[in-house]
Amino acid sequence: MELIEAIKKAGVVGAGGAGFPTHVKLNAKAEYLIINAAECEPLIETDKFLCREFADRIIDTILLMGHHLEAQHIVIGLKAKYKAEIAALEKAIREKHAAVEIFPMRTFYPAGDEQVLVQQVTGRSVPERGLPLNVGAVVENVGTVLSIADALEDKPVTEKYLSVTGAVREPVMFKVPLGTPIRRIINQVDLRVKDYAVIIGGPMMGKMQSSDSMIDHAVVTKTTGNLLILPKDHYLVRRAVKPVQTMIRQARTSCIQCRFCTDLCPREQIGHNVKPNQIMRNLWRQDQITDVKEFEATFGSAANCSSCGVCEMFACPMGLSPRKMNDYTKGLLRGLGINPEKNQNPTAKSTIEQRRIPTERLIARLGLSDYVFHVEPKLITDLDVKEVIVPLGQHIGKPATPVVKVGDMVHAGDLIAEAAEGLSANIHTGFAGIVTEIGSSGIRISKKEA
Repeated sequence: MELIEAIKKAGVVGAGGAGFPTHVKLNAKAEYLIINAAECEPLIETDKFLCREFADRIIDTILLMGHHLEAQHIVIGLKAKYKAEIAALEKAIREKHAAVEIFPMRTFYPAGDEQVLVQQVTGRSVPERGLPLNVGAVVENVGTVLSIADALEDKPVTEKYLSVTGAVREPVMFKVPLGTPIRRIINQVDLRVKDYAVIIGGPMMGKMQSSDSMIDHAVVTKTTGNLLILPKDHYLVRRAVKPVQTMIRQARTSCIQCRFCTDLCPREQIGHNVKPNQIMRNLWRQDQITDVKEFEATFGSAANCSSCGVCEMFACPMGLSPRKMNDYTKGLLRGLGINPEKNQNPTAKSTIEQRRIPTERLIARLGLSDYVFHVEPKLITDLDVKEVIVPLGQHIGKPATPVVKVGDMVHAGDLIAEAAEGLSANIHTGFAGIVTEIGSSGIRISKKEA
């Protein structure tokens, strides 16, 4: 089966980010194919596990992808400290005589940010609000590569590997069907705390589930890579539930204009215009600026923010929230119909290497040092799941359209929702059972009792 057709049929989307449909991203030609195995956020184990366990399959697949893209360079980017993972990949490269380069990176945050990775590997900065393809690169997560490998064998995306870390006795890696309730996964783990919150993803950009209700309604999707368990009274949990209006008041009254938020911004360092200190300085007068051009000049740089969180989780000495204020300001810009001009030819600053954020220091700053493990996670693949709720919007673009109805019996691998017209992706189930509900939360499938 032709590569793009197979990927589209299987419903492959970006496994490590926002879930961009992969058949669209790979429908291109590029000088560089860059495989992201850098594990951007602290305390996540999934990409490392995949590199150790499936190195041969990864190399075979990226060679096919590189051929399709007519790529001159195929590069795997991961942290230099990942010794076992690099050894596994290099062994596969040698045995296959593959023209694949390992690009070892320093241990900093956000090393796995797509645009930071492109700049590291190629020396080129992606245009503001642009794509790696604008500078001749396509970036895919290592988990996405394995989904493509399955797609080429006519196997759709139905399951997900994810790690569980944080306040646990030991890290655990799960392989579960899409739609598995995260509460069911957590109940299988030996926790160090009784009252907990969960971050789906990593501590910097993950989605905080701070209440029991939120945890009970959260399920595994195609982009889920980690569950970070934290005590409910942890600093990150308290910070996440702070009201936006409180953040605005604090920004207006407490910012000391030290510029650390701007100077340490990874996007600013690759040459983008991102000035959170300017936004913080002017929030007090946002209602007084009536001229649209002045408003754009004052607040327009927020449009280039990637929401990585360095500014507020590491840089700000006052404990303020520049990232949230950037997000807030983006909403103001959209409301006024302002789309700031983009710098199409940014150049990285000479200070870029000196202003990397060491991951170890970031972990300490976030209060996560007690949750660093130096053992490989154990693997659980036989979790007993009674019911799944498969969301219809596990990707960027339009939600998929159900092709099943209540009462239908479905089997693992069945198509249950078809990609909508335009940007969308097929949805399959990795769970056999009866469709019991189709609603806004997705398609509920319950195990048929004997």
